[in-house]
Amino acid sequence: MAITIIDSDSHEEIYRVEDPSVGLLGFIAIHSTTLGPAAGGLRMKPYCSSDEALKDVKRLSEGMTYKNAAAGLSLGGGKAVIMGDPAKDKSPNLLRSFARALNTLNGRYITAEDMGMSPDDMAVIAEETPNVAGLASGTYASGDPSPITAQGIFNALKIAHAHKYGTNILSKRRVAVQGLGHVGWYLCELLTDAGAELIVCDINDAQVEQAIERFGCSAVPTSEIYSVDADIFSPCAIGGVLNSETIPQLKVALVVGGANNQLATPEDGRALHERGILYAPDFVANGGGIINVATEIQRISDRSTFVSQKLNALEQTLMQILRQATAENVSPDAIAIATVSEKMVKLAA
Repeated sequence: MAITIIDSDSHEEIYRVEDPSVGLLGFIAIHSTTLGPAAGGLRMKPYCSSDEALKDVKRLSEGMTYKNAAAGLSLGGGKAVIMGDPAKDKSPNLLRSFARALNTLNGRYITAEDMGMSPDDMAVIAEETPNVAGLASGTYASGDPSPITAQGIFNALKIAHAHKYGTNILSKRRVAVQGLGHVGWYLCELLTDAGAELIVCDINDAQVEQAIERFGCSAVPTSEIYSVDADIFSPCAIGGVLNSETIPQLKVALVVGGANNQLATPEDGRALHERGILYAPDFVANGGGIINVATEIQRISDRSTFVSQKLNALEQTLMQILRQATAENVSPDAIAIATVSEKMVKLAA
């Protein structure tokens, strides 16, 4: 196993992690430890190149800095990615090798599950390092963060809807959900219970069929999800999906989802605003998962109270951002970044 540092002007530390004997190639990015140890999930996906993986881990780790600060957590921003198909390439030996590399950072980055990972995988990593959360068992175990992430997104969706329409009732609203992974699935359950009508897509055809049966929803090919007639678009898969190609296709009034880094560029936030589409900034809307994980990292006994209080505070932050964005006639994303940057300065003082 080899871990080498990569020069970066934008991050505190970036590492390349490699162990050919187990097929491991990945990156660990520590964007900021201003508020505390960097925390963020470990993602495994079949990137096309190491450059693509490096670009992703840098964007994701920066997003975690904003997300943790927005949630009022004493945590900095970090992320890790492993190149490969988790269904084919993931193995206990690969995870253990990654964990040994993680352990050399002496707690400056704490990982948890993300795309392609599970609590069982975190248990394997925990065999080699204590710098892991999202475990299924243990005194402070927080388990799969997906249900809490979905709850936070659902709350944000109701807040954005109330800001736009004066009511948080979602009955009969058509919601286009992109991605039926853990977070997307739990969100679909909450939306269905609220009486919303779902249009879904996913690269996994079997998952789509299960969703049709479970939620009574309709489905479209992944390439068509942007142009469906709906009230709300909820991206819950990969990042960068809101861009110059997709935004002109949207026929919705709201965008609220669970994917990280939904905007391909800051200009895309302005493009949504110019089209009259209200965007709930992703790092505010999807902060529930890291709040749940923080209870484990910070060894908080009363997890339910902590999570409830932090989710409520995050809702207030989102309402403030949307009100200010409307008052100033600018994109909520711009207000969110300014708000969180100000909060970081205050928390670090």
